[in-house]
Amino acid sequence: MREALIFLAAAVICVPLATRLGIGAILGYLAAGALVGPWGLHLVGDVAATQNLAELGVVLMLFVIGLELEPRRLAGMRGALLGGGAIQLAASGVVLVAALLAWGVHWQAALVGGLALALSSTAIATQAMSDRKELDTPTGRAALGILLFQDLAAIPLIALVPFIGHVERPDADPLWMRLGIAAAAVAGVIVVGRYLTTPALRLIARTNLRELFTAFALLLVVGIAELMSAAGLPMALGAFLAGVLLAGSEFRHALEGDIEPFKGLLLGLFFISVGMTIDFSLLASRPATVVFLLAGFLALKIASLWAVARWLDICRERWLFAFLLSQGGEFAFVVFGAARAANVFSRDGEALLTIVVALSMATTPLLLIAHDRWMRRSERAERSPDAVSAEGPVIIAGFGRFGQIVGRLLLASDIRAVVLDHDPDQVESLRKFGYRVFYGDATRLDLLEAAGARNARLLVNAIDDVEASIALVERVRANFPKLPIVSRARNVSHYFELRWDAPRSRSSATTGSAPRSSPTRFGGTMSPASTRRCRSTRTRRGACRWRGRGARSSSGSSRATASASSGSTP
Repeated sequence: MREALIFLAAAVICVPLATRLGIGAILGYLAAGALVGPWGLHLVGDVAATQNLAELGVVLMLFVIGLELEPRRLAGMRGALLGGGAIQLAASGVVLVAALLAWGVHWQAALVGGLALALSSTAIATQAMSDRKELDTPTGRAALGILLFQDLAAIPLIALVPFIGHVERPDADPLWMRLGIAAAAVAGVIVVGRYLTTPALRLIARTNLRELFTAFALLLVVGIAELMSAAGLPMALGAFLAGVLLAGSEFRHALEGDIEPFKGLLLGLFFISVGMTIDFSLLASRPATVVFLLAGFLALKIASLWAVARWLDICRERWLFAFLLSQGGEFAFVVFGAARAANVFSRDGEALLTIVVALSMATTPLLLIAHDRWMRRSERAERSPDAVSAEGPVIIAGFGRFGQIVGRLLLASDIRAVVLDHDPDQVESLRKFGYRVFYGDATRLDLLEAAGARNARLLVNAIDDVEASIALVERVRANFPKLPIVSRARNVSHYFELRWDAPRSRSSATTGSAPRSSPTRFGGTMSPASTRRCRSTRTRRGACRWRGRGARSSSGSSRATASASSGSTP
C-alpha cells in the first residue's frame, strides 16, 4: 500500500508538470521513476517486482491495439511485419555490432549487444504514436509491424545467448520441445480467441453485471499473457493476437472501454519502472562514457532507421519514423541479463548498456518535440514560389483530401487542372503522378494571374486554413469577378463566413470524412415568407435566408448544405 501511494503521488506531481512544460507525459513518468527509485530518493527499492507488475500495462496496450486491427488489416501489414521488420533488424544490428567491434568489444558480446540494441521499445513507440494519432497512418502501420517483428525476434535471440556464451543449462528442454510448446500455446490462443471467448462474453453479458464483464476481460488478457509466458513467448504478443481475433466481435468496444483505465495506470507504472532503472551513480562516476555511448547509439540507430524508411516508401516522415523507433527496447534488459548469466557480458558492460537503453527511452519524447518544432519552422520558412508556366480551365488551390478528390475526378475526365499548394514535399510527390502542380501561396494575386485565373472557368478553393480560405475568396472576387468559385467549408461557421463575404462562390461542406459539393450560389433569393421573418437583425436574416434556401431545395430547384466537420482532416 505504501508503494502504491508513492507511485500515485509521484505520477500526480510529475506528469502534469511535464505536460505543462510541453515535454510530454511519458517523460513525466520517467522522471517520477527516477525521483522515487533506488538512485533517487530511494523511496522504492524493489525495481524487479515493480517491473513484473508494470509489464501488464504493455500487455493491455497491445491487447487494445489488437482490437483495432481485424485479421484482414493485419494481413495487409505483412510487408512491414516480415520484410520491413527483418530489414530493420538486420540493418540496425549490423551497424551496431560493427560499432561495438570497433569499440574493442569481443565478438560474442558485440553480436548480442548489437542485436539487442537494434530492438525498440514497444511501449514507448506505441504510446507515442497513439498520442500523436499516428497508428492509422502509413508511418504508424510500418512502425507497428516492425515492433511486432522485433517482439518475435527477441525470442530466438534470448534462446541463443547461452549457446553464444558456451553455457549449457542441464535442466533446459531440447529446442524441438520448446518450439512445440510455443506452437501449442499460439494455437491455444487462437482457439480461445476465435471459438470460446465470444460465447462466454455473451453469457456474461446476459447477467447485466458490468463488474463481472470487466473481471472476465482482465482474466482473459492476464490468462493469455501467463500462458504465453509459460511457453517462453512474450506476453504482449499473445495479448495482441487475442485482440486481433476479437476485433470483429460485437463486444470489441465494450472490452476496449473496460480495459482502457487499467491499461493507462499500468502503462504509467511501466514508464515509472523504467525511470527507476537509471543508475545515476554510474552516470555521475563516468558521465563522458555514458554520454558518448548514448549519442553514438542514437546516431547510428537513427541513421539506419532513416535508410530503412526509404526502402519502406516512407517519403515525407522518414525522420519521424526514425525518432519513433530510436530508443532501446524492453527486451534489451532481458537479453542483457541473460548475457550476464552466460558470461557474455561483464558486470560493468551490462550496467553501461542498461543505462544507455534507459536514457534512450527518455530521449524519445525530446526527439519528437524537436522534430515537431523543426517541422513547424520548416513550414514557416519562406520558399520562392514556382514560376507557373501552365494555364488550365480549372485552378485548384490547396491539395489536401478534398482537393485530391476533385483533382482525381477532373483527371479522369481529361481535364488538366492547375494545382497550387504551399507544401513543397506534396508538390514534389504530385509531380511524379503527372499533376500540373506548383508551389506557392494561392492567395497571392501574381500567382493566380500566372495560373490563368483571368481566363479560367472555375476555381476550387480547397485550402484547409479557414482564414486563408476566406482571404482567397475575397481577393478573387475583387480582382477576378467573373471567375466562379467552389469553396470547401470546414464547418458551419466557415460556411456562413463564405456566404456573407462571397456572394458568387459556392460551398462544399464536410460531414465526418465525406466531402459533398453544393451547387447553390450564395446570395440567392428568399421566399416572401422567409423575408417577412427576417426583419429583426442581421444575424436573424442570415439564419432565415439559409432556411429559405433549404425550403426551396425541397421543391427541387436548388439545395444548400452545411454541416459541422467532426474533427475531419484534409
